[in-house]
Amino acid sequence: MKYYLLALLMLVLLLPLVACADTEVEAPLPEEQPPLTEATLAENMPAPPGKIAIITNDITQSEEEYRSAQELVSKYGEDKVVHKIWPVKFPEEREQMITIVQQLATDPSIKALIFNQCVQNSIAAVDKLLEIRDDIFLVAIQPTEDPPDIAERFDLVLCMDEIMMGEYMPLQAQKMGAKTFVHISFPRHMSYALILARYKLLKKNCEALGMEFVTYTLHDHATTGSSAYLLEEMPKLVAQYGQDTAFFCTNCGLQAPLIKAVVDTGAIYPQSCCPSPLHGFPLALGLVSVEDDEPSAFDAVGFEDTIAKIIAQTTEKLAEKNMLGRVSTWPVPVSMLTTHVAAEYAFKWINGEVPKAGIDVTVLEQCMSDYAGVNCFTRALGTHEADEDIAEGKYPNWLMIREDYITY
Repeated sequence: MKYYLLALLMLVLLLPLVACADTEVEAPLPEEQPPLTEATLAENMPAPPGKIAIITNDITQSEEEYRSAQELVSKYGEDKVVHKIWPVKFPEEREQMITIVQQLATDPSIKALIFNQCVQNSIAAVDKLLEIRDDIFLVAIQPTEDPPDIAERFDLVLCMDEIMMGEYMPLQAQKMGAKTFVHISFPRHMSYALILARYKLLKKNCEALGMEFVTYTLHDHATTGSSAYLLEEMPKLVAQYGQDTAFFCTNCGLQAPLIKAVVDTGAIYPQSCCPSPLHGFPLALGLVSVEDDEPSAFDAVGFEDTIAKIIAQTTEKLAEKNMLGRVSTWPVPVSMLTTHVAAEYAFKWINGEVPKAGIDVTVLEQCMSDYAGVNCFTRALGTHEADEDIAEGKYPNWLMIREDYITY
């Protein structure tokens, strides 16, 4: 009897094992999986850990900055990019600016904060943030406050290299056939350290290249009808100095009338004060209506691929006027380039792909060139003798940008 019970017990214990073996043998083969590709890897790649926040002026103050932040929200999603707006009257709204930054600082998922522009009172706002957090990557773009104070508080500072335009703008003008260079400005602008430092370099380098350098003083655009006056004077200046004359003006509001006058007279236009395909060209060439209250190239051609479309339309208009080879600019607005580059670098910083301390300039310049589609270069503030008019010493985290020209 004992043997029968023992045999029965062993049979009961073996039954599950046999069933399992049968299940494994009879299980269907898994379906064949498609090979992994870069596209499928990108689709399955986790989103960058942590968020970045971007503060810009509103669309009526600085459209390019505002639009560039919106592009990044569209690219990464609102769960990865937060876009906030400075108050319109920011010089008078110090406490409101502090509140905006403090609210962002209370979100522990925000790991990087980009100020574009880094306007007046930004330092006060950052000082309050640093009382709460010391783990946020801080970027200042086109700052307006004192360089030593900005460089001390921000991890990365980005701005257009206005001073060194004094070296490479004469070279660009000469390539386009310029024999004379006319610098148009007014006393208020010439009192600014950056503009004065650039002016000195322009004069020096034009003379070194054998180009005649002419200083033309205009009425202050902020107080008089300088646009109409400039349109009247340009034919006289071209008649006096010849068509092989390059014209440069320090004022944003005068770029459209200057471009129009250059095209009408057949002169040379190496770049605007803020070089960009969107700066002056759409209005001067009739790509947007002068009757609009706020003429915008973005609205004229649509948000997607705006820059490429404007470049194509500008080229077509200039070809109709036999002006190809006589007009140039930078291919991407610096205000847009810097927003994108700061965001991409910030995500790399969050992911540990770049050092936590210091700036990997090679990576930063590659981000710039990838976005702009042309070579972009940086140099640290304090690496040229002309920088002495702006700041004392060297600032390795303060990088000034230039792009290769596109000549229409």
